[in-house]
Amino acid sequence: MIESPKILHHGGAEGVTGSCHELRLDDDAGILIDCGLFQGGDKSPGGADASRLGVDFPIAHLKALVVTHVHIDHVGRLPQLLASGFEGPIYCSEPSALLLPLVLEDAVKIGFGRKSSLTKEVLERLEKQVVGLPYGQWQRAAEAAGGELDVKLQPAGHIFGSAYVECRLRRRSEGRSAGEHRVVFSGDLGAPYAPLLPSPRSPYRADTVVMESTYGDRMHENRKERRLRLMAVVERALSDRGVVLVPAFSIGRTQELLYELEDLIHRYRQRPASRDLPWGELEVIVDSPLASRFTEVYRQLVPYWDKEARHRKESGRHPLTFTQLTTIGNHREHLATVQRLKKTGHPCIVVAASGMCSGGRIVNYLKALLGDPRTDVLFVGYQAFGTPGRDIQRYGPEGGYVVLDRNRYPIRAGVHTIGGYSAHADQGNLVNFVRRIRHRPSRVILIHGDEEAKAALKARLQAECPGTEVLVGRS
Repeated sequence: MIESPKILHHGGAEGVTGSCHELRLDDDAGILIDCGLFQGGDKSPGGADASRLGVDFPIAHLKALVVTHVHIDHVGRLPQLLASGFEGPIYCSEPSALLLPLVLEDAVKIGFGRKSSLTKEVLERLEKQVVGLPYGQWQRAAEAAGGELDVKLQPAGHIFGSAYVECRLRRRSEGRSAGEHRVVFSGDLGAPYAPLLPSPRSPYRADTVVMESTYGDRMHENRKERRLRLMAVVERALSDRGVVLVPAFSIGRTQELLYELEDLIHRYRQRPASRDLPWGELEVIVDSPLASRFTEVYRQLVPYWDKEARHRKESGRHPLTFTQLTTIGNHREHLATVQRLKKTGHPCIVVAASGMCSGGRIVNYLKALLGDPRTDVLFVGYQAFGTPGRDIQRYGPEGGYVVLDRNRYPIRAGVHTIGGYSAHADQGNLVNFVRRIRHRPSRVILIHGDEEAKAALKARLQAECPGTEVLVGRS
């Protein structure tokens, strides 16, 4: 094994968004793993944050970008990277290659405003530079006088197309091999038995693992428990015949929720979801054009579904297009739906982006309905520090308020959280990912998590993986 290579963090080391990590082959060659947008209070070492987007690190030596998955906190700065002159290949999985243009079209509007010429330019550049890789296949990513760097993608079970990255660095000295070092970047790992997705499997070998720690201090409910808890929360929330608001990211969480809600409707069609409203008649509203486009791509990628999901489809069920599902299209229809629900309190479930309530159509629903005690807000994903979602989660049970677009809104709605629906692995899953590496790493670097989560995961890894040095990543 050669000495540990240089790893730099340009975001995502001291927070849970803005993931961007660099692996150096030497001073003249390296690759980037992800280039994500900051959310909430997270920022880069150079000062870039949610309000000051940009690539504030050298890029001339970067030979390639590897994308683990297409969530905005992992790819949202990619337009800025292209604008800064990056012309190398952008490697990602084959499903991610289909999803990435949809995400970046939206990201361009956030980063540059609604300039159609810039959107077109970014998408054209993307088409030329994106290279979709099959899972499990080595790809040369960088070469220099002293060696070469290859990458391989493996399923991560987080969202469709998500991958962890195996990196193989080989050094040469006087024309001969001087050893090899394997670095694994986890990206975001998913929990086993997530809807639609095969579970991630650990690599055979790793010398260094750079691993997320989002839920490094928590354990999720198992899938059966969380499905029953989802049913119980929905039924309790609907007992006063109000609206259940579910903030969810357009890709991944929305499709998983639809899959689970279809299953509840299928199993309990005649059971009352609320007074005079059986589950079989409960309306589920998805108000996100982007989520609808992602869902359509999901339906095109049935070969990537797990065995259970494919079996449901083959039996005649439609996990992502069931009868009770209503999709909201244009902005006028969205505003009309918000006003209708505010006026009538029609009992239904509304799934809308963004997942942390920091933008998107969920904000209009919150403004209109947070003050109505019949409303309930259900969080099914991580809420980063500094986001409105975290504030609602924290202050809602106390009858506090949240600031949305610089105005205060009192929280009279019920607030619920189901951790088991996180698309992230929990502490046990993360520890098992390391423990099940046959040739175990000499070091693990923890990133992408709050300090408390990193500290708890570090202690657990040190206890269960003796001989492995556990470090906390720093920018």
